[in-house]
Amino acid sequence: MASTSISAPSTCAPILKWAGGKRQLLPEIYAKFPEEFNKFIEPFAGGAAVFFGKEFESPIINDLNSELITTYRAIEADPQAVIDDLEKHSNTEEYFYATRARDWTELPHHEVASRMIYLNRTCFNGLYRVNKKGQFNVPYGRYKSPKIVDPEKVFAVANKLKNATITNFTYQKTLEMFAAPGDVVFLDPPYFAVGKYSDFNRYNANKFGDSDQEELAELCTKLSESGVHIILTNSNHPRVHQLYRNFEINVLETRRNISSKSSTRSGQDVLINSRI
Repeated sequence: MASTSISAPSTCAPILKWAGGKRQLLPEIYAKFPEEFNKFIEPFAGGAAVFFGKEFESPIINDLNSELITTYRAIEADPQAVIDDLEKHSNTEEYFYATRARDWTELPHHEVASRMIYLNRTCFNGLYRVNKKGQFNVPYGRYKSPKIVDPEKVFAVANKLKNATITNFTYQKTLEMFAAPGDVVFLDPPYFAVGKYSDFNRYNANKFGDSDQEELAELCTKLSESGVHIILTNSNHPRVHQLYRNFEINVLETRRNISSKSSTRSGQDVLINSRI
């Protein structure tokens, strides 16, 4: 496979705001990329800020969240249908809760994407969060004029997604299927708990506990030893430092935009990088 680089910035921003999104850390993350590599793989895609921020050749984005992956696939397949459906939404509290109550699994794919974008634009703080049943449960945001319909962005996202492989697997299966020596893998898993809500586990239906963190660290070590370049983010927790003691670890000050209290909006992430 021909090598690629990330010298070319992308003009495409993420279509969704995501809890724990990495847009504020992109310069630091990209600085850890090797000058040349083969594939780029993002197994915990979420809002996929790292994928959207640069131009990659044949990238792979994955997430276990089926609604999210259905949304990405629908935008890639028929952006105009998504835009047309977005036109029908209205920014009222009654309409918001009626739309939130709809079962996304019973909708056509373009409506799944439209609903997810609409809720993301109009809910409180633009936050994606589900309950234990996997149901979206963020309240109405009461914004005066959110930009629900943005055709230019939808088409830009669709064009970027056309060059990607989009999968809906566990991160383990994704790495087993695709990761090879010379690739770059960026991992943004649910964070190790530092405070009451700092692990972001409450933002999805699938818990990611201590044993999962250990399994992930073991796999990262194995892949790094095989020649895969690993870049990973997590919370600044002593256990994280211990699990990745053979990696380069940088502590970064971050801003938690999901918090409603200004006093809890600052925090620390660690940026973990293969030592090559």
